Amino acid sequence: VTDLIFFFFFLPLLCFLCVCSISLPDITNRTFIDECVQEHNKARSSVSPGASNMLYMTWDEGLAITARAWARNCLFEHNIHLGEVHRMHPVFPSVGENIWAAYPPSTFTVTSAINSWVNEKQYYSYNAKSCTNVCGHYTQVVWAKSYKVGCAVQVCPNGVKETRFSNKEGVIFVCNYATAGNVVGQRPYATGSPCTQCEGECRNLLCREYSAPFWTPDWDPALQTCGPACLAVLALRPLALIATFIAAYGVHHFYPDIFCYE
Repeated sequence: VTDLIFFFFFLPLLCFLCVCSISLPDITNRTFIDECVQEHNKARSSVSPGASNMLYMTWDEGLAITARAWARNCLFEHNIHLGEVHRMHPVFPSVGENIWAAYPPSTFTVTSAINSWVNEKQYYSYNAKSCTNVCGHYTQVVWAKSYKVGCAVQVCPNGVKETRFSNKEGVIFVCNYATAGNVVGQRPYATGSPCTQCEGECRNLLCREYSAPFWTPDWDPALQTCGPACLAVLALRPLALIATFIAAYGVHHFYPDIFCYE
């Protein structure tokens, strides 16, 4: 009987706890944050022709929270709240967005995702202010006045909707920017000697600026649904109850002379 209990209860419990799935960084992961900021600033400091008003881009937690909230939808389309003032951020009235998706989730790296956007520069003509192919991701990355960024990555077990691999486990990476770029009729930056048309400290050919506050968007799906941590608790509760029962049975079986007194 004891062997059967171990086989039917403990073995499934161990299998459940030992299941390995790909782990992607959260928006609080320092390495993830640094890579997102560094890759963006690397592209911003190396534009051609050179920029005179390019701001140094820094991380914004509010934008990252917004990016995470939208990524949770596993939908390869822009956030439907982009045009709504203060639905994307409590301070910035306009927010830009870039989205990248792929499968399987193991293919994701911050560098590869952002480089896919930056590589669109081959299709952009600064003089003509036009693209010969999709290049809006690139122009947003190097938009001079977009000095804040927040990104998030999400595994989509049921696929990323509106992609050709929507029936396979995928990954989606979203970056939000403030203030929003890609203003119609405008170039992403002004040409000239670095930092000659902006204030503040000049670092790596870019001008420094300031930070912004924390918030949570009211349309975040996590506010209406049970997230990963919540699901883990719900799954472990019955298993913990079963483990307690088995432990009690084992103690009683192997040590029948042990009694509990008030």
